[in-house]
Amino acid sequence: MSPIPGSGLAKGLAVTLRTMTRRSVTAQYPDAQPELPPRTRGVIGLFEENCTVCMLCARECPDWCIYIDSHKETVPAAAPGGRERSRNVLDRFAIDFSLCMYCGICIEVCPFDALFWSPEFEYAETDIHELTHERDKLREWMWTVPEPPALDPRAEEPKEIAAARKAAEKAAAQAATEAQQAQQAQQQEGPQ
Repeated sequence: MSPIPGSGLAKGLAVTLRTMTRRSVTAQYPDAQPELPPRTRGVIGLFEENCTVCMLCARECPDWCIYIDSHKETVPAAAPGGRERSRNVLDRFAIDFSLCMYCGICIEVCPFDALFWSPEFEYAETDIHELTHERDKLREWMWTVPEPPALDPRAEEPKEIAAARKAAEKAAAQAATEAQQAQQAQQQEGPQ
């Protein structure tokens, strides 16, 4: 509680008066593009090569605005005597942006990093039916996705990279030890 009655009202009026005396700045939008924050949510870009047609994005979408069609294809055996495998092939991936509420759930649940936020925001159409964008358009938006921010140099190394580095160091040390033992064995056999 403030000691002087009405001091909160005075502070509010001071902010209002300060704002009233400043000159307003209008951005001339089509001529001057806005400076967008790095994590702007514009549209969703599709990195088609990573999509395995797992349908998680379509199932988790609260608006049901993602449409996916696929078919199964048989892949021949990789080795002789092996068995054939079947895999899903993406036929259609479309997002209806007239229904989308830009919540980002589809991007978060994608286990294969096939969906990304693009800062592209100029995709208005004259007809609402044209706001359903197919995979070709979603693939085009993928090129506008900014690079992820650089890792903090003081951050802890990711566990996956640390494990891979330790395994590589161990394999290199073992190979060096074996090479040294082979060289010593050659030197012992040489003088005889």
